Amino acid sequence: MHDKRDQVTGNRGQEETLPPVTCNLSPHYTLKELMTIVAAREIKDGDIVFCGTGISMLAAMAAKNINAPNSVIFFETGAIDSLLEEVPLAVADSRVMYWTSVNGNLADAFATMQNRISGPHVVGIMGAAQIDKFGNLNSTVVGDYFRPRVRFSGSGGACDVASFVGRTITFMQHEKRKFVPKLDYITSPGWLDGPDARRKAGLPDGGPESVITNMATMGFDSITREMYLSGYFPGFTPQQIQDNMGFEIDTSRAVEVAPPTEFELKILREKCDPHRLILG
Repeated sequence: MHDKRDQVTGNRGQEETLPPVTCNLSPHYTLKELMTIVAAREIKDGDIVFCGTGISMLAAMAAKNINAPNSVIFFETGAIDSLLEEVPLAVADSRVMYWTSVNGNLADAFATMQNRISGPHVVGIMGAAQIDKFGNLNSTVVGDYFRPRVRFSGSGGACDVASFVGRTITFMQHEKRKFVPKLDYITSPGWLDGPDARRKAGLPDGGPESVITNMATMGFDSITREMYLSGYFPGFTPQQIQDNMGFEIDTSRAVEVAPPTEFELKILREKCDPHRLILG
């Protein structure tokens, strides 16, 4: 059995659990609301968004209602271009199939994801137990594979998403045990071990674009492909963020993340999750 505390996002139907964090956050919004809005801002109009359950689904819904009205949301269960009048609780929730363009199956969903015409516009929202400086993800085991301390549910479709979509956004809890120098197991490829590694491995264009935590946002350098701090949440400092990671990153490019606007919060709370099923 896996420990849900180690599986940060709703990848393949698993809900995230964010740890308590000490900061001077505004009382007008929560860390989960900020994370959701920050992720929504990463989604561009016209993007095709492949997401799981929980905060990733909520971010996709927020983007469609705020800044990316022509984005398309789809799920591995085969629901493509879902209207999402109400937030579903899982990718198999019947609400994901309401007013879709296509009610297909797993094969249809993965064909959409791997289509070379739409591929560059597909965004995958992911989560994992561990991440390294190149954005490789582990959602399989912590410890030795054959005698692990914790065993998770594994890849599911995560490896396919990381391998084939145009870009990925990853949700993580910001802890040293999550940001590690070396993964215990590579479940989903990021930039592998450097600039040209994905091409050498035979993977198509794509790769991780950003990491969003409950403290900050990280990007990946366009040349070295190494993670760097791109933004820190209000109430945190770059040093706090570095202190909670297991490897060094460049913090010189970091700027404070803009807090949610009143409009963004209104849409998120009243339109996307009025019953606070995900926001809590």
